[in-house]
Amino acid sequence: MSKFHFIKNKKVTLTIIAVVLLVGLASFFIRGFNIDIDFSGGTEIQIDLGTEVTKEVCDNINDIIADKIGSDYVSSTTKSTANSFVAIIRTGTAALDTEQQATLENALVEAYPKTNVDNIELTTIQPTIGASLTKKAILAVSIAVLLMLAYIWFRFELNSGIAAVACLAHDLFVMLAIYSLFQIPINSNIIAAFLTILGYSINATIIVFDRVRENKKLDGGKSEFGEVVNGAVHDTLARSINTTITTLLTIGLIYILGVDTIKDFALPLIIGILAGLFSSVFLSGMLWDSLNKVIKPKAEKKAK
Repeated sequence: MSKFHFIKNKKVTLTIIAVVLLVGLASFFIRGFNIDIDFSGGTEIQIDLGTEVTKEVCDNINDIIADKIGSDYVSSTTKSTANSFVAIIRTGTAALDTEQQATLENALVEAYPKTNVDNIELTTIQPTIGASLTKKAILAVSIAVLLMLAYIWFRFELNSGIAAVACLAHDLFVMLAIYSLFQIPINSNIIAAFLTILGYSINATIIVFDRVRENKKLDGGKSEFGEVVNGAVHDTLARSINTTITTLLTIGLIYILGVDTIKDFALPLIIGILAGLFSSVFLSGMLWDSLNKVIKPKAEKKAK
């Protein structure tokens, strides 16, 4: 990519982003999200049925819930990635009380006699707790983004801050699009993953912006800002790729060897790291250059 001009070929970047945006929005409206009980509220039961959990088994369990407890409680049933005999049953927003839990367990034992009743994991979250967690998640991400905007504005300039925040929005959008497309359950782990990716992505962007500032001083205004940005991106490209590969090797092993709860955290990190590499290399500098053409920096205004 030594001859690729990141500014002159911005149409390539914008085309890729447009495709991702259209696919993501289409998935949001058509498929929606698989909201876990952490946010929606309800009851989750992990139970070893002693038999392979197939799609037919999942559908049958949902029918049992509708028959024994009520159709309002039916949410979804999937199999555990760690053990294909373990069914993960999630009810609707209303949590099951003790009597309903016993009724469901008895019905499952009747339908699947090999069920291991001594190894049942049950989690119950009230809808009010899920709503509170959702608000706190949005608040945490919003505060983090605003503080990053203020920091970059102070360290560089307003246009670079806006460009950095746009990159963060891109990374988070890609993560949500993947979750929607593949119906990956969205649980409380995604909050920590979001905040981790925000920090990782902004660090990669700042490295590019630092080199832009250094090259701009060395250039002394001889070249157009777009040329300075393109040179800075090429100067930091090897570092960005090597850092990403090293990080992905570690996170990838955690995802492959980890338990389900660890995988729930590692998967969005993998997606976010790849999205962050793209945004820091292709998007950040290009946006800064484009914004400078619309909103003139203070230094240029003073010079005029």
